[in-house]
Parts: sequence; structure tokens; C-alpha cells
Amino acid sequence: MEQTQEQQVVSMPRIGEPAPAFKAVTTQGDINFPVDYKGDWVILFSHPADFTPVCTSEFMTFASMEDKFAQANCKLVGLSVDGLYSHIAWLRTIKEKIEYRGMKNVEVNFPLIEDITMNVAKKYGMIQPGESNTKAVRAVFFIDPKGIIRTIIYYPLSLGRNFDELYRALIALQTADEFGIATPADWRPGDDVIISPAGSCNAAKDRMEGKDSNVDECKDWFFCTRKLDKDTVLKKILKK
Repeated sequence: MEQTQEQQVVSMPRIGEPAPAFKAVTTQGDINFPVDYKGDWVILFSHPADFTPVCTSEFMTFASMEDKFAQANCKLVGLSVDGLYSHIAWLRTIKEKIEYRGMKNVEVNFPLIEDITMNVAKKYGMIQPGESNTKAVRAVFFIDPKGIIRTIIYYPLSLGRNFDELYRALIALQTADEFGIATPADWRPGDDVIISPAGSCNAAKDRMEGKDSNVDECKDWFFCTRKLDKDTVLKKILKK
């Protein structure tokens, strides 16, 4: 029996799994993903189509922030299901004609993948039938230096991404890895961090009594925090 649109199954990788591998043609040459990016963090993101206004605003923002992401050891890779020549023409138009929020003459230097066959988009679950059968939604995959997917964020076609949040999430992921902690709601460098709950009753008691040097304050046995100043975080994470 032929599947209806509602019955179609979208295959999606999960957080904690290896990023699906692929080879592709891009505006910056051929890439072998994620092998070519071993040792770097990567934000792999999709957009619905070239020559569309929301995508244009996003690409200008990504390009303007590329150095900031690079300082945090993170490379950017874009994708849409358009062809290479469409990509090149669109990016040229952005540089030559588009001004947005004070950004102009913006040159996109990170790779934009050609995915006419939708092979990559389907591997990453970027084609959502409820949104479109032919366009990739605004997906964002954070992939760590070992090629593992660490965070996935999906936006519908009509909603532009929040780039402050994308950068905040990247720094929070790196901070959690570097210091063995978790980050609370709305965390930014300089805010207190969360210490995992104690593994035993005795350890929890020590924390509550202030005997655990790794903890600064406990509201209760399961909610303990530690101060971690901004300079300490950024010195560990950002390149000099």
C-alpha cells in the first residue's frame, strides 16, 4: 500500500549518535563530512531555498559571526536542496546588493552544500513532510570534535533562527565538557553552574553541610551550584 503524507516516516539522527557521513559538492569545493572536520566543532545547518528573504538574513548573520564561531573552534557548513550555480549566484547577490541591519558587502566564505538529490537532507531528517516535501526546514546540528551530534534544533520554514542562542548553546556545550558540569536555564559565561546530584546519601550530606569543595551552595540535596567566573570559562574555550 502506498504511504500517505501523514504516514511517511522521517529518519532522524539522535543526540549522542555519530553524525551521518556524506560526500558533497559545495561552494568551497568537495567535502567529506564529518571526516574533514575532525578536531573541530561544527554547526551544520539547512535552509529551505536560495533567493528567499529569511534565509538571506540568516546567511548574512552567520557570515558576519563566522570569526566569532571560529574563535570558539567551530566551523560552519550550510545546506539547501538547490544546485551549486544557484548557490553561487545567490551568495554573489547577497554581497553585491543586500544590506540588512547594518550588514552589507557580506561575503559568505563557509561551504554551502549542493543537495539537489536531497540525499544529505534526508539523512539528517531535514525534509519534514508537514512543512514541505521539497524544502529543508531550518535545522541546526551541533557536532563535536569526535563527530558526535550533541544538540539538534529545528525551526519551521517561517521562523528565522536566534543566533545569540546558537552561540550561547555552543559555549555552554564546551563549558560542560571542559569543567564536567551542567548549565542551568539561560546560562551565560560568568553565571553559576550546576553540579550533578551526589551519588550517595553520605556525599549528599557532605554537600549540604558544606564539606564538598566542588560545591559552593546547595538549595537541597539535588540542587547544588558552583561559581565559575567568566574569564576562567573563556580562557579555556576561546582561541587566543
